[in-house]
Amino acid sequence: MSNDYRLYPLGDSGIVVSFGDEINFGIHKRIQQFTEVLEQSLCKGMIEYVPAFTTVTIYYDPWIMSEKGRRNPYTAISIYIEELLFHQEEKSEAVARQIDIPVCYGGKYGPDLERVAAFHSLTPDEVISIHTNGEYLVYMIGFAPGFPYLGGMSEKIATPRKESPRNSIPKGSVGIAGMQTGVYPIETPGGWQLIGRTPLTLFNPEKDSPSLLQAGDRIRFVSISETEYEAQKEVDEDEY
Repeated sequence: MSNDYRLYPLGDSGIVVSFGDEINFGIHKRIQQFTEVLEQSLCKGMIEYVPAFTTVTIYYDPWIMSEKGRRNPYTAISIYIEELLFHQEEKSEAVARQIDIPVCYGGKYGPDLERVAAFHSLTPDEVISIHTNGEYLVYMIGFAPGFPYLGGMSEKIATPRKESPRNSIPKGSVGIAGMQTGVYPIETPGGWQLIGRTPLTLFNPEKDSPSLLQAGDRIRFVSISETEYEAQKEVDEDEY
């Protein structure tokens, strides 16, 4: 692996591995490769790791990592990470999962669709067409459990956040904020422009893998009718 990375501490029990300062596919791929190796080589004292757009943060137990006070814990975790990075072999790119997310656009499910269309002098159907014709990469999961940060949305429908956030947004809502589009997996406050809603459950804490989506997944949005939405929602709720 390239040595184009930087390590720095996060408090007294965390270390950050930074692979750059730009959101792009190259850095995303390096993070995916590193976390794959990290998962296969977990060391004693490591608690968890959190991948993001350009970094991977690793949390550890300082006492265990220091071998009960025999060495500096940050030095120990740094050496461990350096060895993983040094010995990591370039791997062929894993085949990404392709996931279709059905969305009922507009109306009560997407109350801001017409606002987004007017902002760009488009019709609602044109916004839907642009949104469903893109392929989106899940860069990371964050903000709320199961919330996907997606890359790949067309600038033709990029729209600023709402000036006043809503106090509550229904789970499954699909929104736009600047150049980002995403899906709210749980009910939460938020300021994104809501253009539709999916009947799929994106987060279920009772499952072994609670988040339906994972970093590296490829997403397509598929337009469905209100009737199809209600039917798929009923099926999805029965499965859970």
